[in-house]
Amino acid sequence: MEKTVKSNASEIDIVIAWVDGSDPEWQREKAQFAPSSMPDSASSVRYRDWDNLQYWFRGIEKFAPWVRRIHFITWGHLPEWLNTSSPKLHIVRHSDYIPQEYLPTFNSHTIELNMNRIEGLSEQFIYFNDDMFIIRPVEPEDFFRNGHPCDTYGLNCIYFGQNSAGHFCGSDLEVINTEFKGQKKSIMKRDRKKWYSMKNGAKICLKTRLLSAWDWFPGFHYDHLPSAFLKSTLDEVWSKYGEVLDKTCRDRFRSESNVNQWLFKFWQLCKGCCEVRSPQFGRAFHIDDSNFGELCSTIRDQSCSMICVNDTPETTDPETKMLRVRECFEAILPESSSFEK
Repeated sequence: MEKTVKSNASEIDIVIAWVDGSDPEWQREKAQFAPSSMPDSASSVRYRDWDNLQYWFRGIEKFAPWVRRIHFITWGHLPEWLNTSSPKLHIVRHSDYIPQEYLPTFNSHTIELNMNRIEGLSEQFIYFNDDMFIIRPVEPEDFFRNGHPCDTYGLNCIYFGQNSAGHFCGSDLEVINTEFKGQKKSIMKRDRKKWYSMKNGAKICLKTRLLSAWDWFPGFHYDHLPSAFLKSTLDEVWSKYGEVLDKTCRDRFRSESNVNQWLFKFWQLCKGCCEVRSPQFGRAFHIDDSNFGELCSTIRDQSCSMICVNDTPETTDPETKMLRVRECFEAILPESSSFEK
């Protein structure tokens, strides 16, 4: 049996990207540039603030106090309540780490692809969107074991649909199947215990088995949840496919041809440098009227460790839903954190 080496919590950072879509200065700068052909690339839904970020910080402090440092990425604006003098907080403006030729950017992929350039970022880090929260106690070993990121191993098909991320997955897979051409079967044989671990769940294992016959990767299981990365993974992909990443970063808004940060996740799975973690560790809710009640009960009952509260074009009556979500977070995280003034 492989011995599990405890991760050194002092070496695990968090990166979170946040934008205040209501900031007039940011809106004026954004208006100077024409969006891409993607229908939602400049949509207000993509930048709508649910005013719940304080609960993200409360969740980190209460449920993951072992985190070494939080790198808070911002265009330049900051929440009025944020305690910027907190010793664990590193404010990172786009201009602090994104190369000048890519700025200004309104493309989340540019913001994410360059994370390895953040000054002082640790080798082990967890990346959060600002709609992803920790809602019950977690340990370093939930994210890194034996110095390796924790993730779910699984093959899947790419879904292409209106407002889907299929285009980005396709671009990611183009890189993956170029880099690991002819290696799929040997990769899956090498890491067979990971790909077919029941920790992944029976349904995911079945999909993986059905999709294992082809010589190329058709796609990977993906949950819209925080991801554990090695900084060296990003460095390696940039060193080998810098032209591909550069092309994405030159798009000021998201475009169908872009790669995204899932490329780093898929790369780590192919390298076999991940430890298996159950997909039940977290849940992602793409909010609509059919799942909103379940979202609220999941937060209140703390029935998983991580949750994504994803605003979508199908999110009706957002003001009411924002208020109810804040009430749910307040029920489990009523006390202010040291990150609040």
